[in-house]
Amino acid sequence: MRVTGTGHASMRIDTAAGSILCDPWVNPAYFASWFPFPDNSQLDWETLGQVDYLYVSHLHRDHFDAAHLKRYVSKKATVLLPAFPTSEMEDELRELGFTHFLKTRNEEVHELDGGLKIMIQSLTSPTDGPIGDSALWVEYDGVRLLNQNDARPTDLSVFAELGHVHAHLLQFSGAIWYPMVYELPQAAKTAFGKQKRDRQFDRTWRYIDDLKADHVFPIAGPPCFLDDELWQFNDIHGDEGNIFPDQSVFLSEYAKVGGTNGVVLLPGSVAELTTESCETSHPVPVDEFFAGKVAHLEEMRDRKRPVIEAEKATWRHPEIDVLKEMKRRIEPLLEESIYLAKGVGGPVRFDLVGYDGESVESIVVDFPGQEVRPYADEKVRYRFRTERALVEHLLHTGEVDWVNSLFLSCRFSAARIGQYNEFVYSFFKCLSRERQQYAEGWYDEHERSSDAEDVTLGDWVVQRRCPHLKADLTRFGIVEGDQLTCQLHGWRFDLASGRCLTSVGHKIRAHRADAPAATPST
Repeated sequence: MRVTGTGHASMRIDTAAGSILCDPWVNPAYFASWFPFPDNSQLDWETLGQVDYLYVSHLHRDHFDAAHLKRYVSKKATVLLPAFPTSEMEDELRELGFTHFLKTRNEEVHELDGGLKIMIQSLTSPTDGPIGDSALWVEYDGVRLLNQNDARPTDLSVFAELGHVHAHLLQFSGAIWYPMVYELPQAAKTAFGKQKRDRQFDRTWRYIDDLKADHVFPIAGPPCFLDDELWQFNDIHGDEGNIFPDQSVFLSEYAKVGGTNGVVLLPGSVAELTTESCETSHPVPVDEFFAGKVAHLEEMRDRKRPVIEAEKATWRHPEIDVLKEMKRRIEPLLEESIYLAKGVGGPVRFDLVGYDGESVESIVVDFPGQEVRPYADEKVRYRFRTERALVEHLLHTGEVDWVNSLFLSCRFSAARIGQYNEFVYSFFKCLSRERQQYAEGWYDEHERSSDAEDVTLGDWVVQRRCPHLKADLTRFGIVEGDQLTCQLHGWRFDLASGRCLTSVGHKIRAHRADAPAATPST
């Protein structure tokens, strides 16, 4: 099996039975804020795109690059389609010209022509990507590969049960806007960023230890930021709180926990995998490349500046009445929402900065009142400040997912009262009736489902499954004193009260091991 690195989470997998192109991303994403690093735009995509199969893990735009898929990837390719709850991915790919689809069944092995085997694990909570994320397992002639990209399964045993995995490709770096955009003192940002950076690595080590593959490939990050307004987010400034460490940092941190089997893929690197070895060749020496990271970024910035400016020129739509259009689109969803609206529990404010860079229009999405209206000087749960042009563009294009567009762009600042509230982001990820109905049903099902099994962790008896996204706490739970941390997403709980310390809701059931369990009230 040959694996060719094609940048970020993208790779081409070649076997004698066929080739699979995964997650090709080249064009800037999220309002021209994210670019692949190292740069992959100069690869021979005309050749790389002539493949038998295409796999797109999910609809994040650093995985689903519509313009690139349309231009460079053969429409004769069969799409390996994850079993997602909505038809959005298939619909978008058909619009691009793809007509051949293998609609996989979740966690079921499919044997393709020539003995090539694949299995896709689909993750389908409202917080998994844009309504869905996935991981791809591939086997040919006894060689097995897991492309986990940036999916976060609660359990990797389904892959291990299929046989020893030889290559494990997974995310290790950040892919979020927290804590950089929050209006906090710099010392607090650094502290929160360091905490998140450490959690990212801890989660990665846990996955690596669970699978115990022969070779580990750090992929799916980090992006780079080439706009002068966002340049500070690149991990080149000696900031220990930067959440975007690169592959060379991964190797260094991995070595500290005893890791010796890390393999970096630059765009154009080729890894030849057998059951016994991994021989890798690179277009340039890896150490030399990362030693010149700043120079590479500066050269990319100069070369991509016209691309960024061209995109910025398309954002303004002064003909749009933002308040009127937000009311038209959002108020029907507020009227139908039960779980998401209740979960948000208060008003959310958008401060829109005008073209002059000074004037501000403040609009409130009032979840309890089920309306969108001008700000009335009340306290709000969350406040977002961004350029009016960005929201105009979202409304002009009919974007149904403001999280995986505006928020991932990092082109905003934020403030909040109290804890993180996942329902805010779930709602603004689901600005269509199809998405909202799915999210409401998912939360309804999980609220009603019983989770009766308890386990003992240290001095505490706790429910086995994390209240957040059902991670197995026997594997991801760490108890320190009276607090439990689920390492899958870093959520913390006060065990004495059951209260979630990370977000509103999601109370955990727990009692001391030497004390009787509380009797449920009726």
